[in-house]
Amino acid sequence: MKKIAVLTSGGDAPGMNAVIRAVVRTGCENGLEVYGVERGYSGLINGDFIPMNLRSVSDIINRGGTILYSARCPEFRTEEGMQKAIQTCKEFGIEGVVVIGGDGSFRGARDLSERGIPCVGIPGTIDNDIACCDYTIGYDTCLNTIMELVDRIRDTTESHDRCSVIEVMGRHAGYLALNSGIACGATAILIPEVPVDIQKHVIERMQRTMKADKKHFIILAAEGACVDVQQLAKEIEAKTGVESRATILGHTQRGGYPTAKDRIKATQMGYYAVKKLLMNDIGNRVVACQKEKILDYDIFEALQMTKSIDKELYEIAHEVSI
Repeated sequence: MKKIAVLTSGGDAPGMNAVIRAVVRTGCENGLEVYGVERGYSGLINGDFIPMNLRSVSDIINRGGTILYSARCPEFRTEEGMQKAIQTCKEFGIEGVVVIGGDGSFRGARDLSERGIPCVGIPGTIDNDIACCDYTIGYDTCLNTIMELVDRIRDTTESHDRCSVIEVMGRHAGYLALNSGIACGATAILIPEVPVDIQKHVIERMQRTMKADKKHFIILAAEGACVDVQQLAKEIEAKTGVESRATILGHTQRGGYPTAKDRIKATQMGYYAVKKLLMNDIGNRVVACQKEKILDYDIFEALQMTKSIDKELYEIAHEVSI
């Protein structure tokens, strides 16, 4: 290959810029022309290509978000939209594309690969829900952000003998809620993978700990647990007598400086995508991190895999948080 492109798609995740940096510099150092595509698949359709060089990615490894921007693109889900993207790639001479994002982004990469544009997917999502991968770019940063924010909330919760009900991201996966709940010593953790029983999982647990003289509480709920945290706070106060407040952390969880782990894994994955795959004319793959090693899977195989929550970790979380 002589010309490749890199794009970010879906929700932004800290560490995406570190991947872009690794892709661009690996490509440039090996004689490739590298283009950045602005606003994901929308940019691929519209030809929003930027020539990249070694200095284009200076001083971005420490930045959150994505310098290439991201956008949803319903048009790309149609055959007509995909054909426009393919035609644009041909006009620019693009022979391979690195796609940084989650499952939805990888489906787009799969569709392009099927139609003759070799693509390599790199998992960048705070939810850590890519089945073929132990670890996704952005997850560690988000987890640490949640921990810091909950620790701050805990200060005022403890000062007033309150219960704080906190919603974190995780529409379909509870990894953020579960692990941040353990890290913050939450009394109860509500996740999509476990059917929620408010009376059993929250009220009775709180009442039990109150008998052991506990006076302040943290309840963590993933957004996909189908719990209205405002209503839950009211229910807790009504049934336990503990003054309760609800907090939705929202998009504060997506931003911030990437952690060392995210920067390192992002660099490894970006390098692997270019050096080990595209430069050897290999596409239709997803780069993954398994047991701290970087490897790759067929994109069709990767999309068919399933990933389940660690039930033992869930049990540990509740046994030690009484």
